[in-house]
Amino acid sequence: MEKNLATVTVSAQNDSLLDLPTPVSSAPSTLRSWLSVVAVATGAFAFVTTEFLPVGLLPQIARDLGVSPGTAGLMVTTPGIIAAISAPALMLGAGRINRRLILLALSVLLLASNLVSAMAPGFGAMLLGRALLGAALGGFWTLALATSARLVHEEHAAKATAMILTGVTFATVIGVPLGTFISTLASWRASFVATGVLAAVALAAQALLLPSLPSKAAIRLADLRALLGRANTRKSLLMVALVFGAHFSSYTYVTPFLVQSAGFSLPAITSILLGFGLVGFISNFVISTTVSRSLQLSLFVVVAILMASLLALPLLHASQAGVVFMILAWGVAFGAIPLCLSIWLQLSSPDLPEAGSALFVSIVQVAIAVGSSVGGVVVDSHGIHATLWLGGALALAGLAVIASFGINNKKLGEVLSR
Repeated sequence: MEKNLATVTVSAQNDSLLDLPTPVSSAPSTLRSWLSVVAVATGAFAFVTTEFLPVGLLPQIARDLGVSPGTAGLMVTTPGIIAAISAPALMLGAGRINRRLILLALSVLLLASNLVSAMAPGFGAMLLGRALLGAALGGFWTLALATSARLVHEEHAAKATAMILTGVTFATVIGVPLGTFISTLASWRASFVATGVLAAVALAAQALLLPSLPSKAAIRLADLRALLGRANTRKSLLMVALVFGAHFSSYTYVTPFLVQSAGFSLPAITSILLGFGLVGFISNFVISTTVSRSLQLSLFVVVAILMASLLALPLLHASQAGVVFMILAWGVAFGAIPLCLSIWLQLSSPDLPEAGSALFVSIVQVAIAVGSSVGGVVVDSHGIHATLWLGGALALAGLAVIASFGINNKKLGEVLSR
């Protein structure tokens, strides 16, 4: 590419508000271009499956490694903390290294993480494997979101980003429930072996299909400071932290809730988590067709559904049908949230896409780490219902921040970039 990433401004006549970073090439997207997007989406699937695999295995791992469920939640907290640091640190240290080489190296680290976790003799070794995941996770998401639009023609940039984010949904639909299912047939260690195989497939796909992705300009610390100097960017990051914190302070402990409070068996939980992911996939697809016309309203609605679901679950725990319904509603909400928030942050940094992605990934991982950690403390001290109340309160705070922008939707991109 001859120039840096440009910004596509879709006309108001098309009722669109998206100003997304895109390539300036006039060549149409080829089959190989889309296959390279699929390769990155496969990596996203492998990373997210590995990141949240312990959610479905938490009781078994806690029992076998001799820790409490709250302490076992550190398997989610640890990679989140490290990823929050690695996202900006890696991009600052990467300089102008070809982004393709970095993505491949991060996939190798993902494979190593799964193998270490599968063979962990104790909880300390398990956390080491999860730390390796965190080191790779932050950099992967920063590059995946920032380079997705470089792989295809400018008019397909939003679709490429949405396709990569479907890796998150597929991981929820297939990855986490499959890991839980494998553990019922063999053991939780076999589940980590399976995700290791998935990581190897993702690595091979990226090695074969990713084009060279040279960096024309390295991220500087000044770029991060410039973004953080924008009031609306800071408020947007707070919103992201609250919404993701609401989800993960509760979702990390959804399996213990379903077992202990709602009385579901492990095979039933596998089906419930599969349903959670399936409705999330549908939600992601639906929201990708409407988000450009009403980003702020779409985000407000799905966060409201998230809040309602979390607050309702403790009240409905005695009704298995009611619990299943609210879990599915929760899945609908979270299926749409990553795409909405990713686009929101891209609107906040159209001139500094990699720096914006680094901050977005970092704050998401902080929210995951802090949310799951605080949720663990709440579970151990006040019970599982309390962490659902906590998640609902954080979602309510997130709604307040969304509403505080109080602007005309069609001018959202202009306002957020200030």
